[in-house]
Amino acid sequence: MIGISERLNTEDSFYLRRYYAEALEAAGSIPVHIPLIPNREYLASLCERLNGLVLSGSNSDLDPVFYGEEPHPKLGPVVPERDEVDLMLLDIAEAMALPVLGICFGMQSLNVARGGSLVQDIETQVVNPIKHEQGEVRNRPSHQIEIDSTSILAQLAGARTVRVNSSHHQAVKNLGRNLRVIASAADGVIEAIADTRADRFVLGVQWHPEIGWQRDRLSQAIFGRFIEAAIQNREQ
Repeated sequence: MIGISERLNTEDSFYLRRYYAEALEAAGSIPVHIPLIPNREYLASLCERLNGLVLSGSNSDLDPVFYGEEPHPKLGPVVPERDEVDLMLLDIAEAMALPVLGICFGMQSLNVARGGSLVQDIETQVVNPIKHEQGEVRNRPSHQIEIDSTSILAQLAGARTVRVNSSHHQAVKNLGRNLRVIASAADGVIEAIADTRADRFVLGVQWHPEIGWQRDRLSQAIFGRFIEAAIQNREQ
C-alpha cells in the first residue's frame, strides 16, 4: 500500500492527477490518496498501514519560511496545508524508515524537511538557465540530465545521460541532511537526489515520471524499484 499526497485547489477540493495512481497500480501496488489534513495523529495512524510514500508534484511553491528565507518576487502561490502535510509525512516516514519517492514539488519538500533550501526562481537566480518550464506537451522529454554513475538512478536508466520532461521554476539549492545529488541539468540545476544511507530507499526526482509512464522505460524502472523497496518494507 502506497500513500500519495494530494493537492488542494482554489475551489477547496482535494485532487490529484490520475497518472500517479495508475503508474503505482501498474507497478504492483495499492495506491492510497492522502487528503491534506495537517493532523499528525491522523497521518501517523495512516502511515502505520502504508509500505511507502509518494510526494506528488504541485502547482504551488513551498513557503520559504520553512528554510529561513524571505519570499522572492517570483515566488508562486503557497498552499499551507500542502506544506504542512508534506513535512509531517516526511518526519513520520523518516522515523518509520518508509520508502519515499518525491516527485517535483515532492523532491523540494524532501530537501527542506532535511534542513535544505530552495532556489525560489530559476530564471532569475540561476546563471544562464535552460528552460525548465516546458509547458505543453507535458510528457515530452525536453532537456537532458547527467546522472552520477554510482547512483541508483544510473542503474535504473542504464546510461549516464537521459532526457526528461520539465515543469518547475524552483529547484534544490543547499542540500539537506543525509542527501546527495545524483543528477543535474546542463545549467547546474539539481534534477535528482537520494539518501546517503544504505538502509533505506529515499529518492527525489525533479521531473514527472508518472507522466508518460506507459512508454518511458526509466519511469517504469523508477516505480518498479520503489515498489520493490515497499515490498521489502512490508516483509520486514
